[in-house]
Amino acid sequence: MSSKPMRNIGIMAHIDAGKTTTTERILYYTGKSHRIGEVDNGEATMDWMEQEQDRGITITSAATTCYWKEHHINIIDTPGHVDFTAEVERALRVLDGAIAIFCAVGGVEPQSETVWHQADHYNIPRIAFVNKMDRLGADFFEVIKEIEGKLQANPLVLYLPIGSENDFTGIIDLIKMKELHFEINSKGSEIIESDISSDYTDSADEWREKLLDKISAYSEDITDLFLEGNDIPVKLIKETIRVNTLNRNLIPVFVGASLKNIGVQPLLDGVIDFLPSPFEGNPIIGHKKKDNSEITVPHDKKGPALGLVFKIQSDKEAGALSFIRVYSGTIKKGSAILNITKHKRERINRLLRMHSNRYESIDQLHAGDIAVVVGFKIAQTGDTIGSEGYQVLLEDMDFPEPVISVAIEPKSISDQDKLIKALESLKREDPTFTVKENEETGQLIISGMGELHLDVLVKRIISEFKVEANVGKPQVTYRESISTEALHTEKFHKLVAGKENTAEVSLKAEPAGKGAGNIIICEVSESKLPREFRDAAERGIKNAFSSGIMYGYQSIDIKVTLTDAVYDQQTSSALAFEAAGALGFDATCRKAGPVLLEPIMNVDILTPKEFVGEVISHITTRKGLIGSLESKPSVEHIKAEVPLVNMFGYSTALRSLTQGRGTFAMEFSHFAKKEGGI
Repeated sequence: MSSKPMRNIGIMAHIDAGKTTTTERILYYTGKSHRIGEVDNGEATMDWMEQEQDRGITITSAATTCYWKEHHINIIDTPGHVDFTAEVERALRVLDGAIAIFCAVGGVEPQSETVWHQADHYNIPRIAFVNKMDRLGADFFEVIKEIEGKLQANPLVLYLPIGSENDFTGIIDLIKMKELHFEINSKGSEIIESDISSDYTDSADEWREKLLDKISAYSEDITDLFLEGNDIPVKLIKETIRVNTLNRNLIPVFVGASLKNIGVQPLLDGVIDFLPSPFEGNPIIGHKKKDNSEITVPHDKKGPALGLVFKIQSDKEAGALSFIRVYSGTIKKGSAILNITKHKRERINRLLRMHSNRYESIDQLHAGDIAVVVGFKIAQTGDTIGSEGYQVLLEDMDFPEPVISVAIEPKSISDQDKLIKALESLKREDPTFTVKENEETGQLIISGMGELHLDVLVKRIISEFKVEANVGKPQVTYRESISTEALHTEKFHKLVAGKENTAEVSLKAEPAGKGAGNIIICEVSESKLPREFRDAAERGIKNAFSSGIMYGYQSIDIKVTLTDAVYDQQTSSALAFEAAGALGFDATCRKAGPVLLEPIMNVDILTPKEFVGEVISHITTRKGLIGSLESKPSVEHIKAEVPLVNMFGYSTALRSLTQGRGTFAMEFSHFAKKEGGI
C-alpha cells in the first residue's frame, strides 16, 4: 500500500476530444506503459474492450493507477458519448478532481457541457486541457471564450500555444515565463526549456499580466507585489491558484497536442499542484440507516470502514469485479464486510489495484483510495459497504430512465439460461439497462439510453457471453399520464378458498404537473381505516403506476388521493385493499383523459456551413423544433428538440447530407403528449 500523497482524478470530455489519447500519454510518461497505444490503430491501453477498439471510442470507465513526482494518482477514463452518461456519473461521484479536455477545433461541444454540469453537481474542482492544437482550424483563444461564455466558468490561462495547426511546436509557461519544447526523438519525454523568443514576448507579457491580475483578486500579497512592480514568487502564485481551484473560483487552463506528445507533463504537474487530495475534497454526506438522519463522513484512515461500490464489471476468470472508493477506515483482503444497502455480509476474497484490464494484488485499502474487490456476490452499483457498528448509507446515485427498447429472444432452449445470466450480469454493471418481460408476448424487452448503448449491449451479449439470440428493431419507450381530474369508487369482492374478501376505496386522480413524479396522498384517518389496510391500498396504487393505463407503459406525473374507504371487520383483508387500490387506480385514470407521452430529445448537430440549410430542412421534416443556430469558425451548431421515434437512422442520414462531415449528439429532454397514438 502506497503512503504517497494521493489524487483521485477523472478525465472527462466530449467524444473525440482526445481523452483516451491523453491518458495513454500520461501512462507512458509516468512509466506505467512502456509504449504508447493509439486509439486510431486499436491499441489504446485503457480502451481494452473489443468494441472500444473496433469503434475507437471509450465505453466503460477504466480505472488505472500511476505515480508522478512522489504522488500516487488514481485515474478514471470516462466515456464521452452521451449514451454512456451513467458511466461518467458514476466516475464523478467518487472523484476528488477532474481534467476537462476540450478540442482546440470543436471547443465546448454539447457533451462537454453535459459533463461539466454533472461535475458542477458534485462540486468537483477542475483543470482544463485544450488539446489538438496541431489540428486544422485549432483556435486556443476561441476555446477560452467559449469556456467563459458557455460554461460560465473562470478560466485562468497558465500556458500559451506556440503556433497552431502544422506550426504548433511547443508551449509558453506563463508562471516561469519560459518556452517549453518537447523532443520528438524521445516521444516528448525530454523537455527543452528556453527563454521566450522575440516573436512571442508581447503576447506572453500580455497574458502573464492577465494571469496576475486575475489571481491578485484573491491575494493581497500578490496585489501589493504587483502594484509595487516587484517579482512575485512562483510558490505564492501556485498556492493562490491551488486554493482558488479547490474552492472552484478558477479553472487553470493547459494546452497541448497529446497525439504529438506536446504538453502532457505540465498537465500532470497541474494535477499535483492544483487538484485536491482525498483529504481536501468535499465532505461526504451520508444518512444513518436507522433513522435516515444526515451525517458528515470524515476522511479518516483510522475511522470505521465505509466505502461505495461505484461500478461492477464482469471478468471471465474472476467473476464480478466491484470497483470501490473507500471514504473511511481500512478494508483488508480475506475479511468480511457488511453490504449496508442490502444488509448482508460479503467476503473480500482479493483486493486488486487496476491498470486498465491488468491488475496487481494488494493486502489492504485505506480511506481515500480506489481499488477493486473480488468476491462480492450481491453488490450492485451504488451500494454502500462498511462495518456493522457504523451503518451509514452514502448518497445513492440517480440515473436517467431508459428511453429506447428492443425485444430479444434466444435462438434455442440451450441459450435461454445463458441469456438470462448475461442479462443479470449486465444489469448489475449498468443501472441504465433494464429488462422486462412483455406479458402479452412473453418476449424479453431490454431498454437503454440510446441506439448505440443498446447496440453495444446486444453485441456484448452475443460475442462476450456467447449467446445466440434474435434481436428486434429498436422501439421507443413511451409513458402514460392523464389530462383531467376524475373520481371513482372501487368495490372489491372475491371468494378466495371459500372465504370472502372485501374492500372499498374512493380515489381522485389528477395531473401532478410535468416532472413532478407520482404522488399518493391518503385523506382517510387510521380510525376509519386500519393502517395495514391503508398501506395495502397505497401499495396497490403504487404497483399500478408501472403497468400503465391504456397501453401498459409506465404512468408518470399523476397525483392520486385516497379520499374515502369502507372496510368490514369480518371480510376485509390487506389482499382485498391492495387489489382495490390497483383496480381503482386503473378505473379512475381511464376516466381522467389518459394520454400517451413520447420521449423528446435535445439534439445538438455540428455541420459545415455549406450544408446548414439542408440539415435544418431535414431535421424539421423529422418534426424537430429548432431552438438555436450558432456560428463557429469552421462549423454551424444547431440545437433542436426532436421526438425520439423520428431520430432512428439519423446518423446515416446526416452523414449523407454532409458528405460524412456532420456529427450529432442527443440526450433525453422530457416527455410530451404524442399526437395520433402509437
